[in-house]
Amino acid sequence: MSIIRWQPFREIDSIQKEMNRLFDQLTPHFDGEKIGLGFVPPVELTEKEDTIHLKLEVPGMEAKDLDVEVTADSVTITGERKSETKIEGKGMTRSEFYYGQFRRVVPLPVRIDNQNVKAEYKDGILNLNLPKLEEEKHKVVKVNLG
Repeated sequence: MSIIRWQPFREIDSIQKEMNRLFDQLTPHFDGEKIGLGFVPPVELTEKEDTIHLKLEVPGMEAKDLDVEVTADSVTITGERKSETKIEGKGMTRSEFYYGQFRRVVPLPVRIDNQNVKAEYKDGILNLNLPKLEEEKHKVVKVNLG
């Protein structure tokens, strides 16, 4: 019987690669009470002088599958991506897409006029124009230096 030299760094490297692969597939999200794993659509928030522009990426979904709620200080987007996988015969189907429900709450940096929000959904991108309240537009904060 021959002696094989143990190389611990090779095993650590293998474990690290496997952990990286696992975490690349999972995205953490917060659903109010606990942290879970699932799909969280990416958001881009841009603040201008009189509006806030929110862009949310949800490719492959239709507008009817999204629910958008806007309050004066946050935007909540919920939706569900449904699987349409068909398995025929004895073949195997493999999917790397995420199917299921998601919920994304985006806190806003200033209060907005949620009665005049404009929305557009095209090519998997949800665009929201959120007008600021009048008192937020002209808000001046005095800084105390001493």
